[in-house]
Amino acid sequence: MNLISTTTLAPVGAGLARDAGDSVYQADRADTLAGKPSPAQRKSHFASAYCALALAISLAGCVGLPDQRLANEALKRGDTVTAQQNYQQLADLGYSEAQVGLADIQVGTRDPAQIKQAEATYRAAADTSPRAQARLGRLLVAKPGATEAEHHEAETLLKKAFANGEGNTLIPLAMLYLQYPHSFPNVNAQQQISQWQAAGYPEAGLAQVLLYRTQNTYDQHLDDVERICKAALNTTDICYVELATVYQKKAEPEKQAELLKQMEAGYSRGTVTAQRVDSVARVLGDASLGKTDEKTAQALLEKIAPGYPASWVSLAQLLYDFPELGDVDQMMKYLDNGRAADQPRAELLLGKLYYEGKWVPADAKAAEAHFEKAVGKEVAADYYLGQIYRRGYLGKVYPQKALDHLLTAARNGQNSADFAIAQLFSQGKGTKPDPVNAYVFSQLAKAQDTPEANDLAAQLEAPLTPEQRAQGQRLVQQELAARGTLAQSTLQLHALQEEDGEESL
Repeated sequence: MNLISTTTLAPVGAGLARDAGDSVYQADRADTLAGKPSPAQRKSHFASAYCALALAISLAGCVGLPDQRLANEALKRGDTVTAQQNYQQLADLGYSEAQVGLADIQVGTRDPAQIKQAEATYRAAADTSPRAQARLGRLLVAKPGATEAEHHEAETLLKKAFANGEGNTLIPLAMLYLQYPHSFPNVNAQQQISQWQAAGYPEAGLAQVLLYRTQNTYDQHLDDVERICKAALNTTDICYVELATVYQKKAEPEKQAELLKQMEAGYSRGTVTAQRVDSVARVLGDASLGKTDEKTAQALLEKIAPGYPASWVSLAQLLYDFPELGDVDQMMKYLDNGRAADQPRAELLLGKLYYEGKWVPADAKAAEAHFEKAVGKEVAADYYLGQIYRRGYLGKVYPQKALDHLLTAARNGQNSADFAIAQLFSQGKGTKPDPVNAYVFSQLAKAQDTPEANDLAAQLEAPLTPEQRAQGQRLVQQELAARGTLAQSTLQLHALQEEDGEESL
């Protein structure tokens, strides 16, 4: 099995959305969140114009006519079916803003084919719609394997959309400069963000937070993040997530409690979205950020889950992490609710339960079926499928299927997949050992900086000849080039979402 001759090296994957706690979009994501709600705006003139046209033709009223406001609000609460029905009818009538709304739903699926269709829709509407300009610009920033020409196109679109009054343009523009410095050698990201701050642009503060996250200096700037987000809290509800993270890292439960009280009041008034509450709850349950408050997280999620189906899966994940909060029946109830709402994270977690055999009896076939339903939407699904095929859990080893899924996972930011590929090539289970490719992926796995990964890399490097080592280094660079900066673009984007409830691409 030769990596160069049998494996496609073009980047693969389905979008970059990632939520806190998921292996990364993803996007844990991520870890990490799949499809995100778009803003609830004032009632569109589109439906009104359509009503006027219908009234001119007949005396029939407008009952049952498509409604852009209804579609926006349905998408905001996670009801993509109602949103899509209304957007589709208006889009068929040629309304560009409805076409953009329909494309937003396509992007939210994280399906590569639908994302490609969404890009075409945004392009068709970008000449007349600043909203489409912003969407297309953000999509190009997140696009795996985007060309340098597309990087510059994204910059032009985002600047144009900003000039036309569109929000959520400076943050993806900052990400563009941070991800692709080679495409913008004359732009210093920190200087640009400082200029935006000096000009008083509201997004500039969050762009600064993004820079801290990207440069792994977030913990050194907790006070500044708190200052930025306290000032922006009333206009940018993503700051609830940032502040919750800061207070958890700084072990300040009194401030955390006051923040949660303010957030719940905002949710009751409709000024804070359910998605934001979900994200904050997941921060409370994230042990990597500090002392957890899982009971409060559970209470928050149970309150919003009936109207925001993604939270059923967050509840199941919380129960998985803290078994004392419930039992297997409660877990399955949460997952059934999530699956009924077509939440791919539910399929992923259910597959993981059957894969591990901790809550339910181990069943590799059932695990495979659930992981397959999440492929293309949850990065970890490819990782677990690859492990099933590599380890022979279905009765035999399937080396090529294992490689295909593990490589997809690795190229979408699942670092542990590189370690598994190195094991696949070195152990030779079901295939002939390949010491060079084993070396390549062991070197890539060193990014995990774990004792296991470092030990394996050392073991696999020792017996190589100088020629093999040189060949391996070339392949490492080739693989890194194939991945581009895809992994960088999954850096905590959950914390930089649009203030009206829509997640940044």
